[in-house]
Amino acid sequence: MTTDIDALVHGVQEGDRRTLARAITLVESGLSADLDASLELLNQLHSAATSKDSIRIGITGVPGVGKSTFINAFGEHMIQQGLQVAVLAIDPTSTRSGGSILGDKTRMEQLSRNPQAFIRPTPGGLHPGGVARRTRDTIALCEAAGFDAILVETIGVGQSEVSVADIVDTVVLLTLAGAGDDLQGIKRGIMELADVLVIHKSDGDNQLPSRVAASELANVINLLPRRFEAWQPTIDTCSSLSGQGIPEVFSRVQEHRSALGNKTIREHRREQSLRGFDDTLRDLVINEFLQRPEVAQRLGDLQAKVRSGELHPTAAAVRLLTK
Repeated sequence: MTTDIDALVHGVQEGDRRTLARAITLVESGLSADLDASLELLNQLHSAATSKDSIRIGITGVPGVGKSTFINAFGEHMIQQGLQVAVLAIDPTSTRSGGSILGDKTRMEQLSRNPQAFIRPTPGGLHPGGVARRTRDTIALCEAAGFDAILVETIGVGQSEVSVADIVDTVVLLTLAGAGDDLQGIKRGIMELADVLVIHKSDGDNQLPSRVAASELANVINLLPRRFEAWQPTIDTCSSLSGQGIPEVFSRVQEHRSALGNKTIREHRREQSLRGFDDTLRDLVINEFLQRPEVAQRLGDLQAKVRSGELHPTAAAVRLLTK
């Protein structure tokens, strides 16, 4: 069936949520038959997306830190400030079944009912780095649809979360107090890329431990190199249940953007686009190479030899490329 690109473009630009959902499904499709249509759609919407002065925020943290609960409260606060909010929630994909739960809407019940919000759960696939393969393109579609703020909730797998920094302006890292090996679990990679750090679930008996954890984190980040010269990462505490600290976190995001300035943010996005080009080109080259009939046949033979122990994996890979 032929895709009506003009209808999709018109619907997205009009802010129609159902049309936006269909456009995202097209762009996320892994079918070669959908590639040309998705490229035409993205090209037609490119100017509308890049002209939008949106706020791109990555929400990351270890599993169990409460990212979805935080986004539910944080998104509601942003809407109260007059913003339209899109949430791209990346769910982990099983390496065995290939399936995802995609349950983020159930954890963002209040936000999902708000007409000023759009929540799109997306399976992460096997793409490393805590974000889905086409999240960058989905952000562009949401911006073309007129959303003022895009929140990207990463899978939550620790070290590999660093890729989110390549698609957003501000990285918000959520952590917990009293989690024992919390700092060790987060690791240095994402700590160096976090712009705003938040001790979450800071309510009840956790308020004092949260303040202690904030002091400990302050000592850690002061020793790390800055992501942006103009910005020293901040640390706050908040509770999504009580709402305490949520406005302050949004203020930190605004302070971060103000410190960077529009010129730096635009330059940063251009660099991100270039890295996106490099990543996509690499994926396309690899896929095109592996789909060649003669390569596919040799690939099967080499995989059998690796499985049997006849060939070392590295030697097999080099042989595939050199013969």
